[in-house]
Amino acid sequence: MKKLFLTVAAVALCTATLFAQISIGAKAGVNLANVNGDDVDEADMRIGFHVGGYLNVAFSDALSLQPELLFNSVGYKTSEEIAGDDYDVATNLNYLSIPVNLMYSFGAFNVHAGPQLGLLMSAKLKSSDVDELDGEDVKDFYKSSDLGFNVGIGGNFGKLNATARYTLGLSNIADDDDADVKNGVIQISLGYKIFGGD
Repeated sequence: MKKLFLTVAAVALCTATLFAQISIGAKAGVNLANVNGDDVDEADMRIGFHVGGYLNVAFSDALSLQPELLFNSVGYKTSEEIAGDDYDVATNLNYLSIPVNLMYSFGAFNVHAGPQLGLLMSAKLKSSDVDELDGEDVKDFYKSSDLGFNVGIGGNFGKLNATARYTLGLSNIADDDDADVKNGVIQISLGYKIFGGD
């Protein structure tokens, strides 16, 4: 699945750039992240962040394709019972994310949707209450890649742009194939166009 995604994205991008106007920019923002699925019990939202760049390939004033390359910090929080007391523990999942969104613009605003591939870079626990858990590496408990689907809205204001999107996890991120744990992320971004466009 990962190889197919990358192959299709590369072919589409190479074909598109032959007939389109290109712009390049940087973006960053906040992630409101959690997990869902049949095997998720009382997980809470974790606030993370993302930073990276984008390439917008415009076929017309209305239609464009926008691949991005992002460092994406997501995850979730849980409450762990230790010796009869409850302690908050965050699981920090850091991905190299590659969303490829088809964008339809109307005036200064747009709607967009498309697939996203995530490559897991690190997975660690964070707890200010339990020293034994703080910083523990749990990468072996998660799959090395994640497939999702984005739906979002955005606006362009000169060289500045803003985006709000939801990424629905489509694949199980737990290393246990019998488990059902998927990412779900609300992403709010601000971007700056560095090159190209009007």
